[in-house]
Amino acid sequence: MANTETIFLWEGLNKRGARVKGETPADSEISARADLRRNGINVLKIRKKPKPLFSTKKKIKPVDVAYFLRQMTTMLSSGVPLVQAFDIVGRGHDNPAMSELIMDLKGQVEGGETFAAALSKHPKYFDDLVINLVEAGEQSGTLETLLDKIATYKEKTESLKAKIKKAMFYPAAVIVVAIAVTAILLIFVVPQFEALFVGFGADLPAFTRMVVNLSSFAQSWWWVVLGLVVLGVFLFRQIHLRSPRFRRSIDILVLKIPAVGPILRKAAIARFARTLSTMFAAGVPLVDALRSVAGATGNALYGEATERMREETAAGAQLQWSMRNVGIFPNMVVQMVAIGEESGSLDAMLAKVADFYEEEVDNAVDSLSSLLEPLIMVVLGVLIGGLVIAMYLPIFMLGQVI
Repeated sequence: MANTETIFLWEGLNKRGARVKGETPADSEISARADLRRNGINVLKIRKKPKPLFSTKKKIKPVDVAYFLRQMTTMLSSGVPLVQAFDIVGRGHDNPAMSELIMDLKGQVEGGETFAAALSKHPKYFDDLVINLVEAGEQSGTLETLLDKIATYKEKTESLKAKIKKAMFYPAAVIVVAIAVTAILLIFVVPQFEALFVGFGADLPAFTRMVVNLSSFAQSWWWVVLGLVVLGVFLFRQIHLRSPRFRRSIDILVLKIPAVGPILRKAAIARFARTLSTMFAAGVPLVDALRSVAGATGNALYGEATERMREETAAGAQLQWSMRNVGIFPNMVVQMVAIGEESGSLDAMLAKVADFYEEEVDNAVDSLSSLLEPLIMVVLGVLIGGLVIAMYLPIFMLGQVI
């Protein structure tokens, strides 16, 4: 049963007869009146709080989900019952959308659903890995322990994603700003110089003429260029969303990009190791764990390799041999897995691999940022400086005309 809690606005008299008003959450108007009576309020007016015309509700981000899982772990480890933990965490969350989701989970659990079953109703926010581990925790009576493992896994994963976004955001932002500044110069500034050049009575330098022609094109067709860019981005996102073959091609292509590709490759290995370590430590059989790991690597090439490893492992091969056969894992990773299998500590070895590659990604992102800063300055200098030189070149040659 989903929770349908609503905010009610009310006016009434308190125990001293003074007129008071406020708002209260409740499942229905009857519940709201009953809650107010218990608090000594004689209700005179009550109505549902109207919803805003334009919703300003924040979206639920993966970070919110990770924070929720960590809070639930803390509540359960402190001895708070599950339903009460939902209530405490849900009412104290800063994101109204996440708070609504948590209260919905609470309502389903109160209605007789298991925690895992309630989570499965929201696949957009809780993947199969989380649902399967929560279900295993409920069945084995170790929900608190497994929630801690899930929370740690989510926190590590989101931290890794944040590092990747950090590596991509800075250069992308600078490139967008550079393109915007160049467009403004071509559309608004260059035409002013062009009007000045008309009275020079001499041919313009080839470089200046090229920039002037480019400016004329930008003034006439900027809306077409902008429309094509927007259309291109839209089509790319739609094809990427709907075509597995296209996603696979893009995933393979980005791994070949200098500087960026190695970071993405290390991130995929880190996610592979972290996910498999978490599931194996939770007691999930290796073959079943690999099925979930395949979708958690974040790259189609590593996802397909994991599926092949799962098939070979199901046929009786050791994990280390199947990793060697796919040929995309570094020798150090294969050796660590081999040691883990032989010593019976595969989950611990995989966790060490994940820690190592997460640190490698962190260092690589810092190095890439240091490398890109001078490169970006060169690009900006060529774009903006080139336009400025093109505009002032005829002025420098003005003496020859006079």
